[in-house]
Amino acid sequence: FSRGLGLSLVCETGGLCFQCVTIGGIYTVIQTKAKITVDEWGENYIMMGPYYEHNFKTQVEKCEPPNQAIKAAMDSLINNGSQVHFGRWLIEGSPYVILFDIGAAAWNLDRWKGDLWNECSIGLPYHDREANDSLIFGSLVAWFFKELTDQLQDKPNVIAHFHEWQAGTGLLLSRSRKIPLATIFTTHATLLGRYLCAGNADFYNNLDKFNIDQEAGERQIYHRYCLERAAVHCAHVFTTVSQITAVEANHMLHRQADVVTPNGLNVRKFSAMHEFQNLHSMNKAKIQEFVRGHFYGHLDFNLEKTLFFFIAGRYEFSNKGADLFLESLSRLNYLLRVHKSDVTVVVFFIMPAKTNNFNVESLKGQAVRKQLWDTTQFVKEKFGKRLYESLLRGEIPDMSKILDRDDFTIMKRAIYATQRHSLPPVTTHNMLDDSTDPILSNIRRIGLFNGRNDRVKIVFHPEFLSSTSPLLPMDYEEFVRGCHLGVFPSYYEPWGYTPGECTVMGIPSVTTNLSGFGCFMEEHVSDPSEYGIYIVDRRFRSADESCNQLTQFMFSFCQQSRRQRIIQRNRTERLSDLLDWRYLGRFYMYARHLALSRSFPSKFKMDHLNIAPVSPANTHTLSDAPEFSASLLQSSVSHDPLEIILIC
Repeated sequence: FSRGLGLSLVCETGGLCFQCVTIGGIYTVIQTKAKITVDEWGENYIMMGPYYEHNFKTQVEKCEPPNQAIKAAMDSLINNGSQVHFGRWLIEGSPYVILFDIGAAAWNLDRWKGDLWNECSIGLPYHDREANDSLIFGSLVAWFFKELTDQLQDKPNVIAHFHEWQAGTGLLLSRSRKIPLATIFTTHATLLGRYLCAGNADFYNNLDKFNIDQEAGERQIYHRYCLERAAVHCAHVFTTVSQITAVEANHMLHRQADVVTPNGLNVRKFSAMHEFQNLHSMNKAKIQEFVRGHFYGHLDFNLEKTLFFFIAGRYEFSNKGADLFLESLSRLNYLLRVHKSDVTVVVFFIMPAKTNNFNVESLKGQAVRKQLWDTTQFVKEKFGKRLYESLLRGEIPDMSKILDRDDFTIMKRAIYATQRHSLPPVTTHNMLDDSTDPILSNIRRIGLFNGRNDRVKIVFHPEFLSSTSPLLPMDYEEFVRGCHLGVFPSYYEPWGYTPGECTVMGIPSVTTNLSGFGCFMEEHVSDPSEYGIYIVDRRFRSADESCNQLTQFMFSFCQQSRRQRIIQRNRTERLSDLLDWRYLGRFYMYARHLALSRSFPSKFKMDHLNIAPVSPANTHTLSDAPEFSASLLQSSVSHDPLEIILIC
């Protein structure tokens, strides 16, 4: 729970829905979707996950289950030696959570491994901690569902929605034990796809050529792959988060997705109405202050004509497109110099890496800037006081006398203090693997060392941003609002929340047609670039052609006037509603209804819908996604379904 395995439970007038999540983008999906799901299901929405004492004490308000069937199921597990906790997760929507203590149940691991082998013919090695934890968690979940459905006696029915292979064990065990559930499995990225792309494979051009079993075996993840593939094929409904991932899953897992469920955001959290332009100006000023300190002694460029670009996310050098971005920056630097442009671009790489401390030069730069500011304020105060007194006497002040020799001495000392004989550092921290770090190695290759003649400057911040940092005291949201362009030329990005967050904050961004977000925008916006969404073609072009296209996007952006950038930010912000869960949540509704109709066909029927599997040519779009009403799902019984959604 809270950046760990999780599960959520949702009910619709007597129905329940369980949902289980992991870290990163999937965590963001569940956290941001909680509010609209709670609005839909009320107190019948419950999340489930592993118990961590510290997180439970700081993020969960303990309470009693509102449903007697849930309480009885929990008591059954507790009476048999398991530890189960219940409360409200203190996020927007305040959903209920059920938390299982995995460590307290670890003594069952060998027995549950035997059960998995006997029921599913899948064996887990002893050294794979994550797979073992997944089995413990899945066994507890399946056990809980068995007790719950026994208590409910088919009134109401249950839907279980699993996300990612870590939750798949619970799906496998539930289906093998014939627990009466309607099951959904969502993959946010295939397990093998992540491994292949991390190894710099030409993934998308060879999707139909990989020997899947061999590739998984060579990477010693065959058992994980088996869990994932079995979960996909056992689920009543299989969904992916994007069309590009649906294509990938069809080849890697050998099943077409039934529904594409795009990831959304709680747009209201980022909404600033007409204030977002002012927020950009305010936060840009904070970044400019950092730049003044970092580049002291070499601040020979006009900050009013300086643009701030950034890339952020996990440090996956090739998957996140940092390799393509750096090469494009080298070409952009050349173009700006050749065209004698007066625009300077400062590029931030916000990617966490192994460091041991702040860079001394970076800290010194901020100290010099602060000292210079204090000196300026001191001299300004004296100057203002003398000017004020002179005017009170009715005299025009003699400017040669209004500042004395001491004042000039102080100012000269301040100027001398800003001199430096070395170039501004390209990184703000001391890197542990400086010589082998991919970003620093490529910076050395392309020669962007923040020289005076370079129109592109680089700042590598190998740590997530924090408002308490002594270097760049800004939260991520503030930083994004202060930048001009987010650049995310990812090669492997099943969805991509970073450009989506830029969009809802009114900041233009670069993405690719290999990211779920890029595909979504290409499908729903006629000319994305007009709305500040630049989509690099990395699927049908060579690496060099993609690099040139990215370079041209950035160069064209640099040629825009300030007025043009303001107009573009207004257009970008207008796309926010397209990414709101209030609209994208309908895809999850469709998947749940489809699962009920397939698992309990005698009770639930999908009327007036042409249900077909999703393929590249048959993907439900926002415009044709069905609107749900009480008449959509026809039930032959008087009670509403119990929905259980697991997501890992």
